[in-house]
Order: sequence, then structure tokens, then C-alpha cells
Amino acid sequence: MSEYITGRNPVIELLKAGQKTVNKILLSRQAHGEPVKEIVKLAHEKKIPIHNVPPEKFDSLGIGDTQGVAAEVSTAVYLELEELWDKVKGLDKPLLVVLDGIEDPHNLGAIIRNAVVFGADGIVMGKWRAAGMTETVSRTSAGAVEHISIARVTNIAESISWLKKQGVWCVGAEVGGKSVAEDKFQFPMAVVIGSEGEGLHRLIKERCDYIVSIPQTNKISSLNASCAAAVVLYEVFLQKGPHA
Repeated sequence: MSEYITGRNPVIELLKAGQKTVNKILLSRQAHGEPVKEIVKLAHEKKIPIHNVPPEKFDSLGIGDTQGVAAEVSTAVYLELEELWDKVKGLDKPLLVVLDGIEDPHNLGAIIRNAVVFGADGIVMGKWRAAGMTETVSRTSAGAVEHISIARVTNIAESISWLKKQGVWCVGAEVGGKSVAEDKFQFPMAVVIGSEGEGLHRLIKERCDYIVSIPQTNKISSLNASCAAAVVLYEVFLQKGPHA
């Protein structure tokens, strides 16, 4: 679900045209010169993440001569947040899954599969510090990406605030909240899942209406993001019913 456009001039023209969704720009730490400066300028203007990587990174991707620049272009179709909401707001008990900083494509794919299995109606994911829709994500989801609408946004915190204005209850999943098994959920609802390393970012957590947690032993610190998402979404699924 992604491909690479390589070379300085091709990437510049890609960014100028603005016809394709660019997940991120890979820029060699040794790349310099005016074309590189222009790429950085265009990427910043379009709010596209730039990843400064060692030259050998390009060899590991097997994408040939890059001149130190490669743009990961998504073939997935993303919606704007407003478009996603327009698609789901008329449903009975609409449920969204908001992802805060999921960087591992395997985790992203697994979460998307969980979301489809447990009846979510859409995914909201960020552009920054987050994985995009790639072949790895598609394979890990086992095709589930074809069965759910996905919005890609610049700012997750602002998106949560916008959803709350539409009457959506935004519930964060993290240690320290009320037990997810005991909560009575209210719909429309958005479940907010944080990254494995940091969990929910502070501002994201503050924007949520409240936090729910998964009861567990103290033998390990926590479940990984995709497993935690599965548990929380299952509990929501039980209340959302009836099930097809």
C-alpha cells in the first residue's frame, strides 16, 4: 500500500504537484545542497514528516539510487476527519478508534484488524510520529484495512477536541483509570490508544473525557498497544451490540 519515489528532482516535483499522499520523507544525513533545502521547505509547508536517516537505510529498503532522498507515497485513500465523521455519524452507536503515536507498522496492522473484528466504524491516525499505511500494515491486518475508513490528521489533540464538539465521548486507554470491565460506555464514542513506549501523550490524555484501564497482575508493566486495543474494544463491543 505504499511505494517510494526517489531522487531529488522527482521528489521536488512530487511535493509541488500535491496529487499523492506522502507518508514521510527519508533524507540521508549526508544529503546537502539547494535541492535538499527545497525538499525540506516543501515538506514543512505541507506538514510532511522528515526522517533523517543514515545512508545505509536506503540500501536496506532496496530502492536503488536515491541521491539521498526518498518519499514514501501511500496508495491508500485517506479521508479528512470531517469526511469520516459524515460517514459514521448516522450509524447506531458509532465507534471510532483514535491512535496516538503508533509507530510500529505491525502494531498498526493488528490494531486495525482488532477494530474491524470488534465493530469499529473508523480509524483516526496522525501524520507525525506515526506509521502510515504500508504493505506491512496491510499484511499484518490480513486485509482488514479494506473494510474500514481511515482519516489521517495533523494534530490528534485538536481532532479529539473537534470530535467532542460533535458529541463524541473520547475515552483514553491507559493504566490508572477506572476498570474497562466496569464502565458503562456512552455513544458516539472514540477509543484513544497510545503508543507502547509513552502511552498517551499528556495533552491527549487531558483532552479525553476520562481514562479506562485493563485489570492485570503486576508481573509485567503492561500489554502492548495492539493487545490492549483488543481488550478494550472487546469490552466496548459487548455493550455496543446487537452483533451481526
